[in-house]
Parts: sequence; structure tokens; C-alpha cells
Amino acid sequence: MAEAFKTVEPLEYYRRFLKENCRPDGRELGEFRTTTVNIGSITTADGSALVKFGNTTVICGVKAELATPTKDSANKGYIVPNVELPSLCSPRFRSGPPGEEAQAASQFIADVIENSQIIEKEDLCIANGKLVWVLYCDIICMDYDGNLLDASAFALLAALKNVQLPSVTINEETGLSEVNFKQKNPLMIRKHPVATSFAIFDDTLLIVDPNAEEEDLATGTVTVVTDEENRLCSVHKPGGSPLTGAKLQDCITRAITRQREVKKLIDKVINSIKPK
Repeated sequence: MAEAFKTVEPLEYYRRFLKENCRPDGRELGEFRTTTVNIGSITTADGSALVKFGNTTVICGVKAELATPTKDSANKGYIVPNVELPSLCSPRFRSGPPGEEAQAASQFIADVIENSQIIEKEDLCIANGKLVWVLYCDIICMDYDGNLLDASAFALLAALKNVQLPSVTINEETGLSEVNFKQKNPLMIRKHPVATSFAIFDDTLLIVDPNAEEEDLATGTVTVVTDEENRLCSVHKPGGSPLTGAKLQDCITRAITRQREVKKLIDKVINSIKPK
């Protein structure tokens, strides 16, 4: 009977749960799904991470390549993010060129990188005007059940913390680069930005970490990105219901707490795989 009611009146079905301050999957309104991270799972990448938010699974692989910088950014490297939503991860996505949601997610990740200064691009410079690193960050959704942005930002941060770059020098006699794969160094991660997404129900009620069903029924979504200094890096709100200043402040406060939780989880996993 409940399943039939849910099929016919999905929004009313949700409202009955929300009135009791809970959700159909058993979570409270401010509760995240079980979150796990596995670091270094792609051996062919220079850094990688697999993140799960409930049934949403995202993997990020980072590939580093050498390149010549542009004249106006002679001492800066590049970070090139790309988010893919293959048709295998959900029936809502089709194979072919990137759809609107994948492009929006890629732009969101690019904005997070730029606004948070997770990495100083000058740190990717090997020889001024001659040689820099380019980091290609490919983020692929393997199983989609909502909250793609949080999972993608989490996977990116964890993968970048896993990156080990070989030592590179320029031979002064030949002018050619020499790569020493035996001597590797981790990336300098300057900031630890974490995204926290909320779905807005009936223009007033906020629920955290929405699944795909909740996103479809919501009247809007908002994603807040903060770092370990409680700094607001960005707010992503693609239309929908407006938010009052007080509601937005509630989101920021919750996002700050979530940032600490995520960083603690990443640090715990990285420490567990370090050689003794």
C-alpha cells in the first residue's frame, strides 16, 4: 500500500516523513549517508580515490603530464578537471557527448579548484617559462544516487592528496628534461575544500546529502564549499527556491562541521596506507 501511495503521490509521501523530521531511507534531515573513501585504487594513475556516499559511487584519477607554459603564465601549471556521467551509472544519462549535468559538474569542480586555492599553480612550475606540470583530473560516476557534487569534490581532494610526482630537472647542456621516477614527491595541498549539498523542500525545509529521489522532488538545491579555516570558498545555487540569509547561514554552519569530518576521514585513510 505504501509503495502504491509513493508511486502515485511521491511528494506527499515524502512530506509525511519530513513532518516527523525523518526521511523514507531512515535518516534524519541533517544526517549524511554512510561515507567511505578508498585511496590509491588506480595503480596506473599518479593519484586516485574512490568515494561512496550511500549508493553514489565516484572515482577520480589524476594523470600528470609535462607541458610548456603560456607566456602570460610562465610560472604556472594547469589543473584540468572533467566529470563524466556514463550511461552505465544511471538510466537518466545517455551515452555520447557530455550532457548538461556533466558539464555543470565539471564547471563546479573547476570553480572549487580556482576559488579554494587547493593547489597554488606556481607549485606546478618546474622551470619558469620552460616546463610545468599539467594535472588531468578525471572524475567518473560509477553509480548515481544523487549528490554528485559533494562526492566529486571529495574524490578530487582525496586523489590530489594521493598524487606523487617524479623529480624533474632540465639538463643545462641539452636543454632537455630529465625525469627521475625513483624520487617522487607529494603535491603541496594548500587548502582542503569540502562541498556540502542541501535539498530545499516546499521552499523552506532543508535536508542534507539528498539522494536522487530527493533531488527530483526538491524545489531547489544549494551547495556550500568551505575549507579548514572555516572560509567560505563558494556557494553554488542553480535556480530553484530562494534562501533566506538565516537559512544560508545554517547551511554554512553545517558545511563547516562536515568539512572537519571529511578531512578527518581522508587523513585517517592516508595514515593507514603510509608505510610503517
